[in-house]
Amino acid sequence: MPVHDASQAECLVFTYKEGLLSKIAHDLKIRVERFEVTVEDERLEASFEPTSLKVVCARKDGRDAPGTLSAGDKKKIEGNIQKDVLETKRHGTIRFVAKDVQRGDDTARVTGELTLHGTTREIATTAKKEGSRWVAEVTLHQPDFGIKPYSAMLGTLKIQPDITVRLSLPA
Repeated sequence: MPVHDASQAECLVFTYKEGLLSKIAHDLKIRVERFEVTVEDERLEASFEPTSLKVVCARKDGRDAPGTLSAGDKKKIEGNIQKDVLETKRHGTIRFVAKDVQRGDDTARVTGELTLHGTTREIATTAKKEGSRWVAEVTLHQPDFGIKPYSAMLGTLKIQPDITVRLSLPA
């Protein structure tokens, strides 16, 4: 039974800015540094540690913009994610359990239950084989999980409610 972690797999979260002051904000690329994904035949289960989210870089026009954020900026953002957005002291694990996996040669349709921020919802995605990896991407609407998207400066600077999560595993 293969178990994948951050040493050979990758989980990224992409957030997008909005609001009156969005020009001074940044879209973000965030890496989950501690997680496990277990794959066995048609069984797939995953757990992610929300305290391990680390800001990789800002993004501009859909591309990485390294050097835009200082180390201090990244730490502050990570603190806001843990304390104000994900409330990691109350919700220490994110969990996904597949209920159905329909596998083809180069695609796999995965449906299951995601527990995030203490709320469980059904989600579905199609994983695609890209070279020697399986890559799945899903859009999550934060309010569906009881998460209030981050905002500052009286709401003139905020994060869109929809975020993108991309998981890449060895094939």
